Amino acid sequence: MEKSKSIVMNKAYAFSIHIIGLCKDMQSQKKEYVLSKQLLRSGTAIGALIMEGEHAQSKADFLNKMNVALKEANETKYWLMLLHDTGYIDDRTFEAFSPDIKEILRLLVSIVKTTKNRLNR
Repeated sequence: MEKSKSIVMNKAYAFSIHIIGLCKDMQSQKKEYVLSKQLLRSGTAIGALIMEGEHAQSKADFLNKMNVALKEANETKYWLMLLHDTGYIDDRTFEAFSPDIKEILRLLVSIVKTTKNRLNR
């Protein structure tokens, strides 16, 4: 992938690649398909929505895309917690993903707040 100017986009893209790898492993080793598909969908949607936002039609459209990306990131955090707490992913794997999703969430919250403030001026 060509490097984006956006830090959050680069982090979301790298995160998506790791999510895809995790889901492949879960499906081949644990034969788990339903929860891993949910994780795959939400974990890869984050970057797709950020990419859409880079070419938004307006600031309001951009804000909408970032809000939906934030919701997908929260959902991804939920699936990771659930998969960990039910034994589908071990502590090491969970701890490898936690800092990344927390950072993406932090960045998206900041983007949403900043954008809302600019729209309300």
